[in-house]
Amino acid sequence: MNPGDRVRVDRADRTYEGVLLPSSTDDHLVVKLEGGYNVGVDRDGADVDVLAEDVYEIDGTDSTGADEGESSEIEFDDDLPTISLISTGGTIASTVDYRTGAVTAQFDAEDVLRAVPDLAGRANYRGRVVANILSENMEPPLWQDLAQAVYEEIEAGADGVVVMHGTDTMQYSASALAFMLETPVPIVFTGSQRSADRPSSDNVMNAVSAVEAAKSDCAEVMVCMHASESDDACALHRGTRVRKNHTSRRDAFETIGAKPLGEVDYESEEITFRRDYQQRGAVDLAIEPELEDDVELVKFTPGMDPAFLDIAEGSEGLIVEGTGLGHVHTDLIPRLEELIADGTTVVMTSQCLEGRVCDRVYDTGRDLLEAGVIEAGDTLPGTAKVKLMWALENSADVEEAMETSLAGELQVRSVPWE
Repeated sequence: MNPGDRVRVDRADRTYEGVLLPSSTDDHLVVKLEGGYNVGVDRDGADVDVLAEDVYEIDGTDSTGADEGESSEIEFDDDLPTISLISTGGTIASTVDYRTGAVTAQFDAEDVLRAVPDLAGRANYRGRVVANILSENMEPPLWQDLAQAVYEEIEAGADGVVVMHGTDTMQYSASALAFMLETPVPIVFTGSQRSADRPSSDNVMNAVSAVEAAKSDCAEVMVCMHASESDDACALHRGTRVRKNHTSRRDAFETIGAKPLGEVDYESEEITFRRDYQQRGAVDLAIEPELEDDVELVKFTPGMDPAFLDIAEGSEGLIVEGTGLGHVHTDLIPRLEELIADGTTVVMTSQCLEGRVCDRVYDTGRDLLEAGVIEAGDTLPGTAKVKLMWALENSADVEEAMETSLAGELQVRSVPWE
């Protein structure tokens, strides 16, 4: 009897059936039940039957997995689509370190398949590890590595790509790929708020729904996460319009300023799209991965010293999170004007979650425009930073690019919605 075996445990008139997990003590068995929850059973008096050995073993795949940057394949079925699973780490690819009790990112893509047996039979899978980090350690060069990996997987014939990513910075990485890649197939980011070892883990439902979305006709960069606190559906968010709005809830992600692009019903596996999207095969595969990483993002707060803007001295770009329609204290405007005169592109966004920047209503806004500040409409501040990093390297007219929707990040108008 070893971790990974499917077992039936009888003790004290109760029967538990599931997959045996590592235990932090010799006194207890830990079993992952079919519903995804874990149960601890006292070994004393327990009767254990092994129903199947090593149920996480994938056909012909070395259980040690792949190193970073390496790719591997799992036995193919010609009748199924091919989905590439790309791992960057994060909670969905994490487990509890039973020595310390802390969650660590240590799974590769094939380990995710072992941890989510429900993925079996839905597609052929290619596994690839780009990084093995928690998402707070994500950096722009890794966005470029990730974009290149996705490009290569699609070029090699993948019908869709699922990127396993930590939730804390997922919105930034999704935005980066949306600008870097023209894609003829779906690219779906997913993760989990709680690791597979936790009783209320969301990793199974999110991973399964992401694979279903990657098989769909929507050839965009999407984020697939729980639509509610229940295990009923996953929302599909456009990668440039999504934001993580809660630290720990399973439905932490929201599309800002609009309804989500679509939804995956977990029970029926039916996908419903509510908004227009780019169709599969509508564009040819292309990549423009260059980024200008010397771009800062600052939030204006009352009482801010203009000297705080010195952080952008000599920078190529600066995103400002202004108040309301896109305002800052009038004392900051001369410093912004100096930065612009020295060659820094300054772009204004709003701290408000809904609505758009419009600096033509009040005197402060008009002064900002006269100083040369560019309006970003209703582009989210984080997305605006990624977009400016990309535009500075890839656009002949940066101002025009920032005022134009390139990947659905800038809506034509902001309207209330139900």
